Amino acid sequence: MTKEKWIALSAVLILIGGCAAFLATVKSRQRLGNPGLKLVPQAVWVENEKNPVGTNSVALPSRVLDFVSQPLPVTKIELETLPKDTTFGRRRYVSADGFRADASVVLMGRDRTSIHKPQICLDGQGLRIEKTELLRIPIARPHRYDLPVMKLTAAGEGRDQSSGQPVKLSAVYVYWFVSENHLTADHRERVWWMAKDLITTGVLQRWAYVAYLSVCLPGREEATFERMKELI
Repeated sequence: MTKEKWIALSAVLILIGGCAAFLATVKSRQRLGNPGLKLVPQAVWVENEKNPVGTNSVALPSRVLDFVSQPLPVTKIELETLPKDTTFGRRRYVSADGFRADASVVLMGRDRTSIHKPQICLDGQGLRIEKTELLRIPIARPHRYDLPVMKLTAAGEGRDQSSGQPVKLSAVYVYWFVSENHLTADHRERVWWMAKDLITTGVLQRWAYVAYLSVCLPGREEATFERMKELI
């Protein structure tokens, strides 16, 4: 091996060793941050199962405006694929006139893989994303601010309840991410903040992924979004 190759190999080994030492130092002083959402002692259930799989949930109100709600179970595939320290919150909200929206929260623990790209959720439900918009929803309480949200408009198929025939449907999916100190609708920005906080402070921020889904007939997407904004 030539002298130049030895120098290059030595430089690579030094870089690898330096990175390993740096990562070990970061890990040794790492601590888990506080969630940006409230937790409550409420059981979590899995679809078609009788026994609860968790004792804590992310708090979601049972009544909002004229909406009543009921808890929704976690799916088996979520329980099997997401880390064991993941915390969930899930409710279906129904208004007096029958409008329906499902709220879902996934809160990570020490395993950061609890949070994934939201588009995977829609793909897994057989919905085709047709439009993506970064928007802001004005929030009045407890203080005024603009909530950044990503709005996905998707298309799919369902069954007519009376005839059983296939019908075309649309879906409006609204999501954002929140930690103790950050709020964003951009997945890449969330990852950047998580890495920056971990390196600079040693704190692994406990991020949550909040999402709302409502299904409607084609052409009713904007009206559906307006109702979702009221609920959010």
